[in-house]
Amino acid sequence: QVQLVESGGGLVQAGGSLRLSCVVSGGTFTNYRMGWFRQSPGKEREFVGSIRISGGITNYADSVKGRFTISRDNALNTVYLQMKNLKPEDTAVYYCATGVIGRGWGYWGQGTQVTVSS
Repeated sequence: QVQLVESGGGLVQAGGSLRLSCVVSGGTFTNYRMGWFRQSPGKEREFVGSIRISGGITNYADSVKGRFTISRDNALNTVYLQMKNLKPEDTAVYYCATGVIGRGWGYWGQGTQVTVSS
């Protein structure tokens, strides 16, 4: 069974940095992509960015381009979300997800809270 476990969330001041990790287990992910999403109270979950497991092609939401970077370590089955120049509006629960390319997001982690203070 596929499992995703996020870690690395916390409280940081505006302008600071955090790195989130997502460890994936329970499957082979050659044709998969990994994604990061976030959800703030009262808002819908929104896409942050994604990376293809094979090839490493990335895609980002406009709101985080230039500040967030997604990378992966296939040997460790881990995907990272490096967040820099954080803003209070980045405060949210961050989720990682995975799924076959072109077939949506079939598996989700439990989420990790990121709080950015002004």
